[in-house]
Amino acid sequence: MSEALTKDTFIKKVFDYENNKDWKFSGELPAVVDFWAPWCGPCKMVGPIIEELSEEMKGQVNFYKINTDVEQELASVFGIRSIPSLLFIPKEGKPMMSAGALPKNELKKVINENLLTKKIITQ
Repeated sequence: MSEALTKDTFIKKVFDYENNKDWKFSGELPAVVDFWAPWCGPCKMVGPIIEELSEEMKGQVNFYKINTDVEQELASVFGIRSIPSLLFIPKEGKPMMSAGALPKNELKKVINENLLTKKIITQ
């Protein structure tokens, strides 16, 4: 289940933009942040996909949702001009933003290639 974030929970769990100029991720796991609004048609298509992925990837990736109608400051900090917009946050390195509704297979591909680049260890 994805978690809805407010400005305060975003600052604690993702990035304290008030005290850091440079990107500094605070999370334990890579994350995907879905910027959405209740009136947005494409957001309604992406929402269930995000929920499915949050179950499938539990323990590997955290999924968050930010309602841009309510959290306008967060939307403005990230320059959100169209929704849905997805912020993909690797454990290390810079996040990347993707605007528009992506199908599930594309989302999984982006997550696997950019957030879950683990080396396979054979015993």
